[in-house]
Amino acid sequence: MATASEAAAIHVSRMKLGSQGLEVSAQGLGCLGMSDFYGQPKPEPDMIALIHHAAAAGVTFFDTSDFYGPHVNEILLGKALRDGFREKVKVATKFGITLRDGKREIRGDPAYVRAACEGSLQRLGIECIDLYYQHRIDTLVPIEVTMGELKKLVEEGKIKYIGLSEASSSTIRRAHAVHPITAVQLEWSLWARDAEDDIIPTCRELGIGIVAYSPLGRGFLSSGPKLVDSLSDQDFRKALPRFQAGNLEKNASIFERVNEIATRKGCTPSQLALAWVHHQGGDVCPIPGTTKIENFNQNIGALVVKLSPEDMAELEACASAEGDRYMSGISTWRVSETPPLSSWKGEA
Repeated sequence: MATASEAAAIHVSRMKLGSQGLEVSAQGLGCLGMSDFYGQPKPEPDMIALIHHAAAAGVTFFDTSDFYGPHVNEILLGKALRDGFREKVKVATKFGITLRDGKREIRGDPAYVRAACEGSLQRLGIECIDLYYQHRIDTLVPIEVTMGELKKLVEEGKIKYIGLSEASSSTIRRAHAVHPITAVQLEWSLWARDAEDDIIPTCRELGIGIVAYSPLGRGFLSSGPKLVDSLSDQDFRKALPRFQAGNLEKNASIFERVNEIATRKGCTPSQLALAWVHHQGGDVCPIPGTTKIENFNQNIGALVVKLSPEDMAELEACASAEGDRYMSGISTWRVSETPPLSSWKGEA
C-alpha cells in the first residue's frame, strides 16, 4: 500500500477530456460513497479532509450527483469548495434520477433540467458547473429536447460542458448533433466491459471523452469476496447480482487471478485493475471512489504501474464476471434509448 509520502511523489498528469477544451486530472475521485449507497454517510469533516488531500495530491476532478443522498453529497462537496478551493478543481455533477413516493423516476424534460441545474448550483455554492451529465436517459423524452435545454444552460453560463451517463450509441449520436457532448460516463472495469463493442467506439469516433465509474468493480477488484462480509445492511452492493451466492464464488476466481498477477507486478490488486483502465487510452479518466485517505493514496499508485500488451491480454482472459451489473427491475439504470423527436408533444 502506498504511504502518504509515496503518494505525494506520484505526479498526477492532466488530460484533455473530450474535444471541447475541458482539462482534468488523469484520475478523478468519485464522491458517491461518502454520502450514500455504500452504508451510512461518513463523517463530514473526514470527507472534506479527503477531498482536500486529493486536490493537494493532484486529483482535482470530483464527481457527484444530485441523487446521491439525495442532495447530501453535493452539499458536502460544496462545503469542501469554500475558501478559494473552487478555482483549483473541476466539478462534475448529474441530474435525471428523482424519487417520487419512494420510487425512482427518470426525467429529462426541459423544466426539470433547468430546475435541477439551479438546485445543484445552489447546493454546490458555485456559479457554473464544469461538467453536467444526464445521469440516466429518460425513455419518454427525446434526447434532442433534453439537449436543447442543456444547450441553453451552456449559453447562459450555468454549465460549461455537457455529458451523458449510461447512454446508448444512437442516443449519444443524436445528442451530439444538438450540442457537442464532452464526456460519456459508463461503468468500465475488468469485469464490466459491455460498452467496448459499440459505445466506446462511438465516443472515439465523435471525439467524446470517456469517464469510467466503478473501475474497481465496486471494491471487489480491491478486496475480493471477503468484501461482502464487511458490508453493512444499508450497503446496496449486497443486492447486486455479482455479490450474490453462486455468482460470488465464481467471481472469486477473477480476484484470485488479478491478485496473482498483481503480486508478480509488485503492486496491489486495486492498482492493477485501475492501471488496466488507464491503459485503455489517453481519452479515458477513471474515477475510483473511496472514503479513506490510505485507499486514495493506494489508488493513485496505479498511475505508475506499467502494463505490457501481454499483461493486458492475461488480465482480460480471466475477467469474465458472473451476474448482471444491476439487480433485476432497475432497467432504467442500464443503457437506454429515447423516443424520436417527432413523438414529442411537450414544449422544447
